[in-house]
Amino acid sequence: MQFSDKFHNIHWKNLITAVAIPLAAGGLSAWITMDGMKAFEAVNQPPLTPPMWLFPVVWSILFVLMGIASYLVVMQKGEDTKALTLYAVQLIFNFFWSIWFFNLGWYLFAFLWLVALWIMIIATTVAFYRISKPAAWLMLPYLVWVAFAGYLNLGVWWLNR
Repeated sequence: MQFSDKFHNIHWKNLITAVAIPLAAGGLSAWITMDGMKAFEAVNQPPLTPPMWLFPVVWSILFVLMGIASYLVVMQKGEDTKALTLYAVQLIFNFFWSIWFFNLGWYLFAFLWLVALWIMIIATTVAFYRISKPAAWLMLPYLVWVAFAGYLNLGVWWLNR
């Protein structure tokens, strides 16, 4: 099968929906935590904290990759509802982490929540791997970024306790 054949076999409605779901969750989370982001700029931050403009760029890319990964899983014959349930739960945990961290300033609680999220991302990635190896690979940047976010979260808690 050539590339043009694969391109025509894409179920565009499903792909757009799969990408829109994490982008909508991330967008709503960003909107809800907008004021908290301003407060974040005022707290002591650990070394290697990126500039503020980088966060929405990275998260947008990660949400698109997550959406594509979920599309690949959904499009497999005999889709695995366990993998998609894990995906949905980790997306919900991702959404609430921003509120705990940015809006409420519960830095230690948010870190523990983030550890749980990271474990769920690993579980989702493993479940995706069993269905679609490319889907699992698309989840790895997200896993790495959340690990980095854990460093930042713990650093903010430590420097501002």
